[in-house]
Amino acid sequence: MRGKAVVEVGVVKRFFLFLLALIVLGVAGVYVLAWRPSIKPIDPPAAGSFDPALVKRGEMLAGAGYCATCHTAKGGARYAGNYPMRTDFGTIWSSNITPDPQTGIGQWSEEAFVRAMRKGVSREGRQLFPAFPYQHFELVSDEDLHALYAYLMQQPPVRQEQRKPDVPFPLSWRPLQAGWKLLFVREGQFGPITGKDPQWNRGAYLAEGLGHCSACHSPRNRLGAERTGAERYAGAPIDQWYAPPLDARNHAPVPWSEDELFAYLRHGATALHGSAAGPMSPVVHEGLARLPDEDVRAIAAYFADRFGTRGQQLAAPQAALARAAQANRLGTAQQDDPGANLYNAACSSCHYNTGPMPLLVRPELGFNSALTADDPSTLIQIILHGIGVDEGLPGQMMPGFSHSFSNAQVAALAAWLRRTRTDRPPWPDLEKQVAKLREEPSSGTQSGQTGAHP
Repeated sequence: MRGKAVVEVGVVKRFFLFLLALIVLGVAGVYVLAWRPSIKPIDPPAAGSFDPALVKRGEMLAGAGYCATCHTAKGGARYAGNYPMRTDFGTIWSSNITPDPQTGIGQWSEEAFVRAMRKGVSREGRQLFPAFPYQHFELVSDEDLHALYAYLMQQPPVRQEQRKPDVPFPLSWRPLQAGWKLLFVREGQFGPITGKDPQWNRGAYLAEGLGHCSACHSPRNRLGAERTGAERYAGAPIDQWYAPPLDARNHAPVPWSEDELFAYLRHGATALHGSAAGPMSPVVHEGLARLPDEDVRAIAAYFADRFGTRGQQLAAPQAALARAAQANRLGTAQQDDPGANLYNAACSSCHYNTGPMPLLVRPELGFNSALTADDPSTLIQIILHGIGVDEGLPGQMMPGFSHSFSNAQVAALAAWLRRTRTDRPPWPDLEKQVAKLREEPSSGTQSGQTGAHP
């Protein structure tokens, strides 16, 4: 018996040694897969060392990629980083991309910059988290990356260390990102799509590359990668808001035509679709605002094609107008529904329309995607925090009611608007969702950083 026990102990010991060897070999394999060489540092380029026209083009491209939005903390220096990006795996803080030699990219050569943009690897050879959308920037042309590098290297250097990510181990172990890339990143620059015209191709290049629109509007899998195929652009929660579908699955009561898309992306609001707010606001007012009309028009053409409305002359939205008129005829008298009375007291003076078409400065809520979406987060955020004068339509604003309404009152108002303005089913657990959003403010609200989607 004793000899048998000794044999069994030996078998167990050999098994665990074998298992340990496998783990060591696996870790070593990951390191080999993830290893990238450091690129030699350079002296920061002197001010004025790049062609001013090239720097100007880079400024436009930085706008198209919303670089300042993600690399500028609230109240912080432009491009100095530490903007919080909340993910399902923890909070990741953006990096300093000013030309500071110690804490920014001042010692980065253009080769190092291009590798980071396309491959997600820092100058020092460190794997970058995919919160930085390098899988989209892979599509950007050499010429555009050259201009973007010139622009960033001519910005004022700011000394600011990047905050460490709030991501638990082992997810914080950066070599694992190399395996993530093998699974989910497709390499290759954007090439014109055969059968599509130049305007469509320009819009696709801007939207899929620097614009990385699908990063917000596509759902993600359990590993944080964008879903592809039929689920691409199907809509997704983003930073406590909701980015609705950018195709025919969008439930907007008035179809998104090319002209409507252009007006929304150019100005931040349309009478038939409402205003940009939350994370979409800086996309319009800080990003796309730097692009010429023809580029914004190209993006509109690309998404109108995805919506199936490009080149169509859409009929007047009679059904949506009739529903809105019926809702407005409910009047301002005291009613049994608490949501109706809240609307009459706090909302109707600004949102009431009696004409044949709604006015741009008096948004018709029944036309807004926030009210017809599958997820109520955007509507709740707007009720709680409003829309600032630098969001939506310039110079117009809506006050927030987070200090005036209880969670139950916000839920009652949202439910009443959904029932009377749309033909969509009720949202479940509204009061619970209101409480969650009130407790966890978004970086894209007036309580955080300003930053609703089409």
